[in-house]
Amino acid sequence: MFILLPMDSDDVQEASLVALDDVKKWALLNIEEGQLVEVTHYDDRSEISEWVEALIVIDESQNVSEFLEEQMMVLIAHAQRNIDDIVEAYLFRELHEMLT
Repeated sequence: MFILLPMDSDDVQEASLVALDDVKKWALLNIEEGQLVEVTHYDDRSEISEWVEALIVIDESQNVSEFLEEQMMVLIAHAQRNIDDIVEAYLFRELHEMLT
């Protein structure tokens, strides 16, 4: 399963989740059998060829219509900002789905 995150850098340990308007790098997380297998970074979302199941955003105010049109689930990480915390919250179902 692939999950997409808008991040402020490509440093896996230091990068933070940011608003869609502020994205510098897209982090594509490959999660298999409850484990983070790989993190791949992209400058432009159009470079991603995998089917992305979910987008993680910082809050409800984000304009996610294009992602919903692509059949992505949109989840909100209210407090989590780094990749490790987001993955943990995702696996424990602590992220809330954005209601449209």
